Amino acid sequence: MSRFGRGYRAFDRFQQRHAWLGFPLAIRQKYADDQGSYLAATIAYYGFFSLFPLLLVFVTILGFVLRGHPDVQNRIVGTALGQLPVIGKSIRQNSLRGNGLALGVGIAVALWAGMGVFLAAQNAMDHLWGVPFKRRPDPLRARGRALLLLLLLGGGILGATVLASFASFGSHYGVAWKIASALISFAANFVLFWIGFRVLTTRDVRWSALRLGAAVAAVLYGGLQLLGGWYVGHELRHASAVYGTFALVIGLLSWIYLAAHITLLAAEANVVAHRSLWPRSFSVIVELPATRADEQALTQRGKVEERRQDERVEVEFEETPAADARGRRPSDS
Repeated sequence: MSRFGRGYRAFDRFQQRHAWLGFPLAIRQKYADDQGSYLAATIAYYGFFSLFPLLLVFVTILGFVLRGHPDVQNRIVGTALGQLPVIGKSIRQNSLRGNGLALGVGIAVALWAGMGVFLAAQNAMDHLWGVPFKRRPDPLRARGRALLLLLLLGGGILGATVLASFASFGSHYGVAWKIASALISFAANFVLFWIGFRVLTTRDVRWSALRLGAAVAAVLYGGLQLLGGWYVGHELRHASAVYGTFALVIGLLSWIYLAAHITLLAAEANVVAHRSLWPRSFSVIVELPATRADEQALTQRGKVEERRQDERVEVEFEETPAADARGRRPSDS
C-alpha cells in the first residue's frame, strides 16, 4: 500500500473515532448523497421569484392594518427588510394598489407564486428524511398544505419581525440593548426554524430531534444577515444604476441560495443525529469499506424512490467482515 493510501486510511480511522470531526463529515457525506446542492438550488429558484410578490403582499396588508399609524408601519417594514438586507430600499416605497377586485387578484397571484418555494422546501425535507414518494401528499393536497404553511410561517415571520422592531425602540441605550436585540433575534429565528423543520416534513418527527438543527440554522442565518447588510452598506452604496441593479439581482439570488444551504445542512444535522448515521467512511477519493452508518444512510436513500404502494425497493451490500460497535471493519484496524 502506498504512503498516500496508508495516510488516507489513518485519517478515516481517526475521524470515525472522534465525533467532533466524524459527525460533520457524516453530514457532508449524506448531504452529497441526497444531492443537497440541487435541492437548495430549487428552493432558491422558487424563492427568488416568489420573494418580491410576497413582500408586496406584506407591505400592502400592513398598509391596511396600520393605516393610521405610519410610524409603526415604517418601523415594521424596515425591520422586515432587515431580514433580507440585499433587497434594498425600493420595496418600501411600493405596494399593490387598485380597486378591491384587482387587489384581491394581485394578492391571490402572489400567494400562489409563494407556494412554489414551500413545495420545494417540503420536497427537500422529505428527501433528507428519506420519506418515499408513495408516502408524500398528492399534488392537490401538497399545494393546500403549502398554502397553510405559507400562512403559518408567514405569520411567524411577521411575529418575529414585530419582536425585532420592539427591540430597536431602545437602541439608544447602547451595547447592552444591542446584545439584547441580538438575543431576541436569535430566539425568534430559532423558534421559526424549529417550527419550520417540523411542519415541512411529512414524516412524524419528535420536536426534541429538531433542536440541534434549529440552533445551528439560527446562528448561521444571523451571520448571513450581517453579511448581507455589510454587502449592501459597503459594496452597493455608491454603485451605478446598471451595476447596482445587476449586483442586487446576483446578490439577492446568492443570498437566498446560501440561506437554503444553511437550512438544509441544519436539517441534515437533525437527520444524522436522530438516526445515528455516523461515523461514515471517508470515501471521497478512495472507496473504503462501508460502515453500518453508510449502509443505513444509503438504504434510506434508495427507499426514497418507492413510488407505488405495491413497490418495494431492497438495497443489498456485498458480504464484508462484521463491523464493531463503532461501525469500523477489521480491515480498518
